[in-house]
Formats: sequence, C-alpha cells, structure tokens
Amino acid sequence: MGAGAGLLVCTSASGAEPPLSSTADLATMSLEQLLNIEVTSVSRRGEKLSTAPAAIHVITGDEIRRSGATSIPEALRLSPGLEVGHVDAHNWAVTSRGFNDLFANKLLVLMDGRSSYTPLFSGVRWDVQDTMLEDIERIEVVRGPGATLWGANAVNGVINVMTKSARDTQGTLVSAGGGTEESALAAGRYGGQLREHGFYRVYGKYNAHDSSVMPDGTTANDRWQMGRGGFRYDWEPPQQDRVTVQGDFYGGQLDQTVTQPVATPPFYQTTDFHEMIWGGNALGRWTRTFNADSELTVQTFYDVTRRESAYIDETRHTFDVDFHHRFALAARNEIIWGAGYRLSHDQLRDSYFTGFDPLSRTTHSLSAFVQDDLTLVPDRLRFIFGSKFERTEYTGVEYQPSGHLLWTPSEEHTLWGGVSRAVRTPSRAENDILLRGVQAGTPPFFTVLGDSDFRSEELTAFEAGWRVQPHRRVSVDVATFYNLYDQLRTSETFSIAPDPGLPGSPLRATSKLANKAYGETYGVELAVNYQPADWWRLSAAYTFLNLEIHRRRSSNDIAAEADEGKSPHHQVMLRSSLDLPGHVQFDLTGRYVDELPGLGVPSYFSLDARLAWAPTKQWELSVVGQNLLDDRHSEFSPSIIPSPRTEVQRGVYGKVTFRF
Repeated sequence: MGAGAGLLVCTSASGAEPPLSSTADLATMSLEQLLNIEVTSVSRRGEKLSTAPAAIHVITGDEIRRSGATSIPEALRLSPGLEVGHVDAHNWAVTSRGFNDLFANKLLVLMDGRSSYTPLFSGVRWDVQDTMLEDIERIEVVRGPGATLWGANAVNGVINVMTKSARDTQGTLVSAGGGTEESALAAGRYGGQLREHGFYRVYGKYNAHDSSVMPDGTTANDRWQMGRGGFRYDWEPPQQDRVTVQGDFYGGQLDQTVTQPVATPPFYQTTDFHEMIWGGNALGRWTRTFNADSELTVQTFYDVTRRESAYIDETRHTFDVDFHHRFALAARNEIIWGAGYRLSHDQLRDSYFTGFDPLSRTTHSLSAFVQDDLTLVPDRLRFIFGSKFERTEYTGVEYQPSGHLLWTPSEEHTLWGGVSRAVRTPSRAENDILLRGVQAGTPPFFTVLGDSDFRSEELTAFEAGWRVQPHRRVSVDVATFYNLYDQLRTSETFSIAPDPGLPGSPLRATSKLANKAYGETYGVELAVNYQPADWWRLSAAYTFLNLEIHRRRSSNDIAAEADEGKSPHHQVMLRSSLDLPGHVQFDLTGRYVDELPGLGVPSYFSLDARLAWAPTKQWELSVVGQNLLDDRHSEFSPSIIPSPRTEVQRGVYGKVTFRF
C-alpha cells in the first residue's frame, strides 16, 4: 500500500529494531515501518522518528504523489502545525506556530541542506523553491526552535526538503499533464551509472499556472510560468567516503498587478507587471564515516538569484561552507559540533515605492555549535543540550542554547520536553529600507525607514510532547508549546509634517522600525494515524494556536498587534488513502482553516481528491480535483506589497507518468 497518510513521531512496537534506511521503498511500508524511518533534521545525525526529541513530522515522497500536490508549499499542507495560505497564484504565506505573512521570517527552509533564506527580508521566496517532485524522498518538518543546530531564523521551525540519491532514480521518467488551473505540467528525468559506485541523474521540468480571480469573480493578473533543470551525482563506495555534487537552474515570468505611490497626482498608479526571475545553485558535500560512532561532513554551496519586479530589482550571490563532526565521548556521550561561514552580496535597484541605502551590500557571518547527547539511563532516558554561537554584522555575537529531555518508559510510549532560546536576526530591509506609501485617512502619505540599531527578535520556547502507539495499526502524537517573544518589530512614528516634495505639500507621517513589542503564543498539535487494513490508511490532524502581542508604553505603533489576526486559531485535516483492486488508488484530503480576522479572510473548508490507475509498472494515469467544495475562496491577503487580494479557484487536472 502507498504511504498515503502523514507520518507521526511515535515509538515503534519493535523498539530494538534499527532505523530504516532512507533509501527504503516508502511506498510499500507498513505503519510500524514508517514510524521507524531515520530522520536527520532534529540532531543533524540519523535517528529514528520515535527517538527524536522534538515535534517532527515527515511527509514522504509517495504521500506527495498521492496528494496531487504540484508544488512544495502545497505538499506542506500535509504536515500538522504548519500554516500554508495562497496569497495569489504564485505567492504563498508559510510558517509554523504563528506570525504568518508573505514575508514570514521565523521559519528556516533547507533544500538538501542548502539554506533558502534570503537576507533581504529574513524569509523565503516560495515561488522559486522547487524541484522535480518525483525526486523528493521526504520533507522533514520540525515545529519549534531548531536554532541550536541550524542557527538564526530557525525560530518557529525548520523545513528540510530532501531529494533521493541518484542511485535510487535510475532509468527514465517522463510525466505530462494539464487542466483548468494547472495549465501545463511537464517533467523528465534520466538516471545512469558512472563506473562501479558513481550514479547520476539529470532532470528538467516546466509548469504554467492560470490566473486566480478577484473577489468579484473577475480574472486577476497573476498567471505564471517557470522552467527548471538540474543534475545530481552521488559517489557511494562501500568504504568510508560518500560524495554528492548537485545543481539547479531556473527561470520564469510571474504576472502581477501592483498599486504604487508616485510623486504626481493622484499620487498612486496601478501597473500590470511581468516579474522576471532566474537563478541557479551548486552544492558539494563530502562525508567520511570513521566508525559507527564517528562521522565528519563538509558541505559548501553557491547560489545566485535575480529578480526584476515592479518595486525592486535584486541580484544576490551567496557562498556558504560548513562542517559538522559527530563522535562518541566515553560510553554515554555523543558529541556533535561544527562551524560555518556565509557571504552574501547583493545589488539592488530601487523605485519611488522602495529604496535602500546603500544599494549594494556584502555581509559576512560566522557560526559554531556544540551539542551533547547524554544517555542517563540506557534505552530509557536521554538529555540533549548545547548551543549555537553566531556573529553577524548587524548585531554582533548571538547565542542560542537549548536543552531537551527524552524519556521512553516503554516501547509504546515516549515523552519529551525542552527549553530553547532562538533569535531572528535583522534583515537588510530592517536596517536599510526606505518605504513610501499612500493610505486612507490623515495623513494620507507615509514613509517607513530602517534602523541600523534594530536588534534581533528573541524567543524563549517551552515544549513538551507525548507519543504513543497503543496498537500496531494506531499511533498518536501530541505536542504542546508556550513561546515568549521579545524585541518584536514595530514602526514608530516620529514626524508628521508637510512634504514639500509633493504638489500641495500634503502631510506625511515618517516612521522608523524599532523593537518595542513583545508577546506569547501557546497551542496544541495533535496527529493520529490509523491503518484499518493493509489497503486503507487514515490520518487526522488538529492544531490550536493562540497568539497575543503587546506593545510597550513607549510605542505609538497602533498596528503592533496586527499579527494576532494573521494566523488561524484552529486547523483540521482529515486524509484517506485507499488501494483498490485493479491497481487503482483513491485519495481524499479535507481541510478546515479558521478565519484570519486581521486580514478579513473568512474560514473555509477544502477538499482535494485524486484517482489514479497503474495498468502496468511503467504507466500511471491520474486525475486530481482541488478545492472541490466551492468555486473559489480566499486564503490570505497581502499586507506589505500593494497588490490586490485574490481567491483560489476550484481546479481539475490530469497527468500521465511513464517510467522505463
């Protein structure tokens, strides 16, 4: 049976069984085997899901296929605790445990270990985070701080997208399709072998998506198209060393309507713009295994991205190198430590709406971490503690310690808890931006300035979780958290005066970014897996989140609490995966997302369905229906970029996949 439901972090009934290899066939595993998969994102080493001291969820590649998702953000909806919303046809708002936005800045995203974080706004551009979905082995989603190992900006979580080894993608795969919203889907991959232990693959893909609609039902201007290609080479001899070299390149066009301020009456203009983007990256990783308890990994990558938009043009070059070393110290200590260096250089071209001073900047950051996994009682009690140390050019040295306790009283139960400190370091925009806008009311014009003294936002997180497998066909995962935030961003007005640079010298409010807010979040994340039969799997997830933000008495930012209404209090997901006779698969995914009062977005229900038939091992034909319960609905609304609100439409597409 295919892995149609989400994986939960639970203790396997066979506690002494070693973790399953990442190259295992996930599509044919039982629930017990799935719960024994090896993950790496929590401790930067391989460990069973059941022994990971954090709230972690794994989305398998087979689950992505059976969901009908055509992008990574769509696939992330399968994880409990994540907030994923369509802003428009090509933009997404994705976060964990609150503070969601198009420029959400408290979630670290990795693609095969390569950071997708951009220093421009401390977030992720989801429109270019992609690969051939058939090559994704799994997506590991860590909810809660991961800063001790992964560094600044891993505040509310870490998402690690991991692709398959080239060894596991031999042969040829071709897929093509299209439909009402997904206008065109095409992908091809070929994998081969070089000498005895070397394997490679090359791939290419193309996607085109139709426009969404406005709230009144008219067509929006946000269609997009993207082409992408890449390669991966893995050298995997039976001896000590393993080497991976891979790279990707992409280019595309995103349509967008933007309302921008201008210096002449009526002081704003609405423009239909073709946003052009392209980029590429190359990554190399070498791993040497000394013995079962000692391993060294060195990784480096280079990334370049170019974006020509209506409000700013950006060219960015990033170079990164890091290593980590794991070894045993005495009988009960396992140490992992490492260090890294990153250089980022940008060149910007501003507009009347958005300016930067300076227009070009090069930043350097250094980091080091150490963590000790101490076994207090063999096979029962572990204490994991350590800290990350980073030096950035904006705030100097930051430290991010954590401590977690993992107790396994029996093979069926696991309890864990932890305390962590994490920081979200300032972005280029928070230091150097000049943002102009037009607003309703008085004064009608405003300017927001960055502040070179802007400090890091801080988090102190308290977490606890319980995992239980009461039956070999049932698993339950409960995670709770209480987060305290300080030094949150505000915009403080210091001047309201006539602007002599505009006709008639209208009033303009001028503000500067500051750190005059604080707040707390708390919540519960529940996930359940039930496999009533080998051919049927059910999963359910529920998330409750409460977010409260307060401004200090010295703050005059009346919008400081706005983030409270950008995250849903309640989310529910139900999923069913059936393997029917005649090589037919039928999958249903239903979701409920609570209202977003801060954005004026009502609650909604959605239902996706996929029906697939594989007449032979080489061929698969599938039909996918998305958002089937209504003709359209709103999921999110832009809050910084002045673009119109759009709604997601019902869609249907078909797809043919051929392997040989």
